[in-house]
Amino acid sequence: MPPTRSPGPDVQGIIQRAKDILVKPREAWAVIDTEPATTQSIYVPYVLILAAIGPLAELIGGQVFGDSFLNITYRPPIGGAIASAVLSYALTLASVYVVALVIDGLAPTFGGQKNPVQALKVSAYSATASWLAGIFSLIPALEILGIVGLYSLYLIYVGLPIVMKAPQEKALAYTAVVVLVAVALFIVIGIIVAGLTAPSLMGASL
Repeated sequence: MPPTRSPGPDVQGIIQRAKDILVKPREAWAVIDTEPATTQSIYVPYVLILAAIGPLAELIGGQVFGDSFLNITYRPPIGGAIASAVLSYALTLASVYVVALVIDGLAPTFGGQKNPVQALKVSAYSATASWLAGIFSLIPALEILGIVGLYSLYLIYVGLPIVMKAPQEKALAYTAVVVLVAVALFIVIGIIVAGLTAPSLMGASL
């Protein structure tokens, strides 16, 4: 049975698209490549919902189980924790678009075809694994399992030749550059979130 063509606005559709891209990525990318899309249809509801998993899990986990630093466990103030989660979520949404700009801009360099909507498809749907892995932030002891989110790197590698029409022999180099930019973005996001929310979180009772 071929993957579902569009996740649509329903929860079942989102689940099906996520399952398809994780379990049978080549088939899923082929469907994604040909389906009509706009920036809004990609973001709403798929990106908006999945990108919220990590920040929400971290928020809840911090309040229920507490955060640890230097073997000291504490519960951050709810106000600061919410601010941190909201900021992290907003920056994640922005990073999807920025990575898409990079994918689109680099396409000719690696023999691909420039297309901003197609690039946004790659940026958004390849992030599925890392977003779902964010659920492990709910329980501190399981956070190490978030490493499974690295599967998103493979999804980019598989998706670029199909969606951006890059030659297969250039897909690895194309992926490497995109990943470097994405990693840099995540580091910047982490620094921004920590810098802007640290004052309120420092008020936590140890």
